Amino acid sequence: MNIDLLQGEFEYLPRFITSLAIGLLIGLERERSPAAKAGLRTFALVALFGAVAAMLSEKTSSPWLLTGGLLVIGLMTIAAYLREREESADPGTTTVAAIVMCYGLGAMIWHGYSTLAVMLAIVTTMLLYFKAELHGITRNLSRRDLTSMLQFAVLTFIILPVLPDRNYGPYGALNPYQVWLMVVLISGVSLAGYVALRFVGQRNGAALLGLFGGLASSTATTLVYARHSRDNEGLAGPAVVVILLANLVVLVRLSVVSAVVSPSVLPQLLPVLGSGLALGLGATAYWWHKLNQQSEVLMPEVSNPTEIRTAVGFGLLYAVVLLFAAWLSDIAGNGGLYVVALVSGLTDVDAITLSSLRLFELGKLQATETVAAISLGIMSNIGFKLGLVFFIGGPLLARRCAVGMIATAAGIGLALLVLTR
Repeated sequence: MNIDLLQGEFEYLPRFITSLAIGLLIGLERERSPAAKAGLRTFALVALFGAVAAMLSEKTSSPWLLTGGLLVIGLMTIAAYLREREESADPGTTTVAAIVMCYGLGAMIWHGYSTLAVMLAIVTTMLLYFKAELHGITRNLSRRDLTSMLQFAVLTFIILPVLPDRNYGPYGALNPYQVWLMVVLISGVSLAGYVALRFVGQRNGAALLGLFGGLASSTATTLVYARHSRDNEGLAGPAVVVILLANLVVLVRLSVVSAVVSPSVLPQLLPVLGSGLALGLGATAYWWHKLNQQSEVLMPEVSNPTEIRTAVGFGLLYAVVLLFAAWLSDIAGNGGLYVVALVSGLTDVDAITLSSLRLFELGKLQATETVAAISLGIMSNIGFKLGLVFFIGGPLLARRCAVGMIATAAGIGLALLVLTR
């Protein structure tokens, strides 16, 4: 009988071992901080105490034991800092919060959330360890950056949930919730590139500026560097690399968007986009080699992608393209859809891409037709940007960019011909 009881108790041992490991992990990081009043042993004991308190609370059916343990840990830690408080000393709020978190993680492990608790412990340790880097990020954020993030939060968590998820209009093509969801998706991708571009600055060279410029706005990036190249011939080399990379990133961005919106189209879409990307990268690599990794490159100024006016404008454009694509596809077949792709792709390739994917999900387009419409939109957009480079940046820049941009369009076109055979 005693052996059975002992074996039953040993079943709980892995939970306490996991709690101990979590406490040691967080405590190891806090041990590095000279201002911290709690270190390796304290955090290990707190995590174990959290598991013990959760066990006793469960066995006695008294939640007050777990709550009381949390109050004891919190008050003891605060008292430790108050006893030796100095004017210039760290107030210790981070360590207090970490100890309380450690206690909670120990309790989570007892209740069977070991995997989640370990993940949260790793995140907690990372937040503690990267203090300097996180402070650097907050110092670099401007009012405009914070406004962009708040506006994206409004788009996502205030406007989106209140929109009806129903199909309206001709062909049932217009769904307010789905339309705004696409606005959120594109705004989120663009915001990520916009923020990254702000942190990259001029110090990381043409490659990263082209990458993040393409995420934020490939059209804006193309215009900015075409203009700079016209005003300063010394920027022609970096401008070619940035423009070509920004336009190649569009293919990657559309692949990611398609994977989120309509994963079933990827087997047909990825080979087409991949062919354009491969040929375009070959031409870009040549100009990158000639640039010899020059790092001082002007950073493009792009508009905030999450402004309400910008978001509403894209939403209206997407809805109009979606409606016209459904209508022309119905009355004129594939030819009507492809005309819409060529025309709308001149100014915005995201709208025709999302519209085609939406029609595919509604069963109004086949996968091959969807890929063809997206491909035509991309090639139309490449031709439009090449024209911008010629008229704004001049013939020299246009000739240099033409090789890479035409190679990208050719790769997409050849792969599309193979797909539609």
